[in-house]
Amino acid sequence: MRRSGRELLPALLFLLPFLAVLVVFFVYASARAVYFSFTDYDLFNAPKWVGLENYRALFQDDNFLYALRNSLAFAAVVTTVQTAGALVTASALNRRVRGMTFFRSAFYMPAVTSSVVITLIFLWLFQRLGGINYLLTAAVRNAPTIAAFVLVAVVAQAAQVWLERRRLRGVADAGPKRAVAALDPALLVVSLLVAASATAGLALLGYLAPRGTEAVAINWLQTRQEVPSGAPFFLRAPMPLVAIMVQNTFTTIPTFMLMFLAALQDVPRSYYEAAALDGANPAQQFFHITIPSLQPVVFLVVSLGLIGTLQMFDQVAIFGSAVPLQSVITLAYFVYNRMFPGAQLPEVGFASAAAMFLAALTLVIVLLQRTVLRAEGDR
Repeated sequence: MRRSGRELLPALLFLLPFLAVLVVFFVYASARAVYFSFTDYDLFNAPKWVGLENYRALFQDDNFLYALRNSLAFAAVVTTVQTAGALVTASALNRRVRGMTFFRSAFYMPAVTSSVVITLIFLWLFQRLGGINYLLTAAVRNAPTIAAFVLVAVVAQAAQVWLERRRLRGVADAGPKRAVAALDPALLVVSLLVAASATAGLALLGYLAPRGTEAVAINWLQTRQEVPSGAPFFLRAPMPLVAIMVQNTFTTIPTFMLMFLAALQDVPRSYYEAAALDGANPAQQFFHITIPSLQPVVFLVVSLGLIGTLQMFDQVAIFGSAVPLQSVITLAYFVYNRMFPGAQLPEVGFASAAAMFLAALTLVIVLLQRTVLRAEGDR
């Protein structure tokens, strides 16, 4: 016991700085926020107890209702898309094929780029004369060329995969045979080069030419338009928020892809080999082996995704006056906007009530999805 006590003291000393920061900046700050949420505190006058008045006022504030709707829509869409996208991407990159190291590095690049820089890039892309509308215009005008390119690429890829699999079957005494994936990266590069060459040749011969259509001019940002237009209020998403959804998904998929990829390394290959011998196709192996094996990681990714999306702030702050506030305001930005309103008095009590609501909402949603995932895992 004495030895255990002597070992415990140094550990506590090392933990003391962290515990001090935790107590001051989290425990104490949270307790003060809870107290202020029941007062009319404004930083300059002594707080007066108002009970639940701030919480009642929240649901009478139009901006809060817009922020709640936007936060829920953003969390639902982005968390779903980024989880599915990260899982599919990790599964595609978890293959022993040529050139995989390059593709893994390339897919992870958006995660190491500054969020501010990427947001500014997407802000330019979604302008009326920005890159997105330019690409849509080019796609509409060059639809025949794109269709020809895709057709040639698919035919070339299918032919290469068939020839490679036939070659491997014909090799005698080759030992364990390497499986040839339908989207083998090395073969895919060759297919794309063949398609590009064939399309360029057809264009030079005059068989393919751009169509004379009007330029696409979708107003992505400076609008209050919501989609789908006929849906109820809480099932609609403003167009500027959709642009932020695309940007956020682009930057978060690589991080969660890395988590799934690390977990996939621990799934024994023998599971897939046994399933293949039993006649399971790749889709059946994915749904009956890959996903059940990754259930703890799925819970982690969904939890981190929900927490991050419900607290989304920086993209809204960077978009700033470029978009209507009600189209992109979230609960986190609503709290900031009421805490630091510019020339007006800070509404600390009201902002604290909104912050407590956001914390409770996040906790309830995370616990709910944990219960759902656990119930699915017990089936």
